Amino acid sequence: MIDSAVLIKQGAEARVYELKPFLTNPNGCIVKERFSKTYRHPVLDKQLTHRRVSQEARCLFRCRKAGIDTPALYLVDPEAATIYMERILGRILKDIIIEGKADTDVLADAIGAALAKMHDVDVVHGDLTTSNLMLRDNNASLVIIDFGLSYVSKLPEDKAVDLYVLERAFSSTHPQTEALFERILTSYKTHCKQAKPTLSKLEEVRLRGRKRSMLG
Repeated sequence: MIDSAVLIKQGAEARVYELKPFLTNPNGCIVKERFSKTYRHPVLDKQLTHRRVSQEARCLFRCRKAGIDTPALYLVDPEAATIYMERILGRILKDIIIEGKADTDVLADAIGAALAKMHDVDVVHGDLTTSNLMLRDNNASLVIIDFGLSYVSKLPEDKAVDLYVLERAFSSTHPQTEALFERILTSYKTHCKQAKPTLSKLEEVRLRGRKRSMLG
């Protein structure tokens, strides 16, 4: 089936394809295929790849079950290290913010609420950037995508690092958006049951980040 798909992206860990149509869906689907690393022992490589595929699928399913808008899972093939998932029709948040026409307060509130829900079910995304957040075309719902580095953790430290990664993404890609990110945190605090320990850890993570920057 993947033979008829079109390669749209290749990263360090996986290839991403677009397959149209898919079964009865004319919009098709996204196919994510993790590839082998030749520098690893074949048995170890297969175990690690299998675990990453299962972990990504598990986190996606966990989020969907909690009512978080993420791509729907269609098929998981651990042996082929491949996940078939919903193709989101929409735009990435990075482009929307750069364009400067969106209501940033509404966006910030939606981001904070979505991340709060995700962390309340102990899913850590691992790669939160404005390229991994989308708005659907049909209803402007906020979608979290690309769970390739995600994992399950109850630790406030891990969730704080998740928020810090997003904060750094905002500061590097979208200058002068400090107020926007603070509004995201305000929304997060309002909606997240475990916000207090996570935001407390965020201050520690920020301090460590500043020290690393000073030391080069």
